[in-house]
Amino acid sequence: MKSNISVNLNGISSFVGEEELNRLTVSAIEHLVTLRESRGRGSEFTGWLRLPDSAVNETATVKACAARLRSQAPVTVVVGIGGSYLGARALTEALNDPFAQQEHRLLFAGHTLSEDYHDALLKYLHGTAYNIVVISKSGTTTEPAIAFRILRDHLRNKIGTAVMQSHIVAITDAGRGALHDLAVKEGYETFVIPDDVGGRYSVLTPVGLLPLALAGYDIDSFARGMLDMALSVREGNDTAENIALIYAAARNALYNKGYSTEILISYEPSLVFLAEWWKQLYGESEGKESKGIFPASVTFTTDLHSMGQYIQQGERKLFETVIHVADSRNRLVVPGATDNSDGIGFIAGKRMTEVNHKAEAGTRLAHIDGGVPVMLVSMERIDEYNLGQLMYFFELACAISGYVLGVNPFDQPGVESYKKNMFALLGKPGFEAERQRLEQLLLDKQ
Repeated sequence: MKSNISVNLNGISSFVGEEELNRLTVSAIEHLVTLRESRGRGSEFTGWLRLPDSAVNETATVKACAARLRSQAPVTVVVGIGGSYLGARALTEALNDPFAQQEHRLLFAGHTLSEDYHDALLKYLHGTAYNIVVISKSGTTTEPAIAFRILRDHLRNKIGTAVMQSHIVAITDAGRGALHDLAVKEGYETFVIPDDVGGRYSVLTPVGLLPLALAGYDIDSFARGMLDMALSVREGNDTAENIALIYAAARNALYNKGYSTEILISYEPSLVFLAEWWKQLYGESEGKESKGIFPASVTFTTDLHSMGQYIQQGERKLFETVIHVADSRNRLVVPGATDNSDGIGFIAGKRMTEVNHKAEAGTRLAHIDGGVPVMLVSMERIDEYNLGQLMYFFELACAISGYVLGVNPFDQPGVESYKKNMFALLGKPGFEAERQRLEQLLLDKQ
């Protein structure tokens, strides 16, 4: 199966030896087999691996729900945090025209504890009809639980209990948890997050598909992109030509050489939230047991005028993965001028995409010359199909890379640490002694 994604390692050849790359590629191949056969750590959470095989035939219910919600309100608030919202936001931000009037507007809540944010959201919602799509396996994750409580109360006061249930959809566990139980009790339409799929790998479940359909995009094309990439990198390609293996091996080879920060770079502002999704995927999958590459991101050329200086000449512990988009959706040519007072007459007549690509090429060469290894991940264009390919590629490469690193890429034990402290400080029953200890620590550190 043809892949529209390619990986170029020419920009790291002077930093990592071929022998090291070959050794880690062999390791990556072994871990791909382990992953396929569900023999590795965390294998109970590898259901995402084969989601593309069935998703292309199971989108009808999602599309019907999206059509119903779109028909009854012009706005939907998606409530979730982490993997329960980043995939959907990455897709919709990548595909949206930022200046067009949207036929159906998606808003997001539950990804922050900011009072000002949620108060502003309520003020906006007071003047419009809206739906709520709440996404949580348990229903007890603090940020979305608070946001959903606030929004449900607001919606009830706005339209009444009897009507409210048709405006709320819950994406949650199949048979247990606070949100599941509430949805059954109040009669919300529901979709299931499979038990064997973790949040950061859930973009091809209703977690990502329903918001994407609500925004008016082609979820079948997105699912086909994921399937075609799965058939390209997951099955029957246990060779050094497999781009997921290439990427996983290369980033681990750089990590072993002391390059401990990876910066994901794009030259398209629409991919900012794709980078946020990528950061969660890799940070939560690999950052444990005192190991892991720190994932960061910048958007060029914008950030060349801020972070560019550090990247060019700062501490040499970082490497770059550049997302190259071969063609834009639109065409815009730099016009000529009667004079050349701005000094850019030599660019007149060129497409902005060509200028952007030359900036990308020039920056890549400058950074390599400055001691920064650079990998290039190329895609044809930003659309549903190509985003499906790109996201599955990153998911599979992440799982393999985690195994090569020697960690379980499917758990996140460290996430609970801050929650315990927060609950204690907020006065949760049973945490009284811990609250007293933490409050004293805060006083001691003032």
